[in-house]
Amino acid sequence: MNEPQPQPQARPQPEPTPPKPQSYESAAARVEEIIRRLDSGEASLNETLELVREGKTLIELCAGELEAVGNALEELRLDELVSRLEGEAAT
Repeated sequence: MNEPQPQPQARPQPEPTPPKPQSYESAAARVEEIIRRLDSGEASLNETLELVREGKTLIELCAGELEAVGNALEELRLDELVSRLEGEAAT
């Protein structure tokens, strides 16, 4: 006799990761959402792992944006200094 084969149980799927934010502000806002979710203690182990991974990626994105702005400001300061020195040398 053919006995029915046991059906594999469906594993719960982690919540889909939201699309990558396009700006520093939206990335920082998403990090705040992630922190609130983690602090709530309601996230499953799998969800916690996904949130931590997403948060790490977003924090790296924010750090890169801040570094780029810092570098641009430094260049601006150097340009201003060169202009000032050139102005002083011409007088």
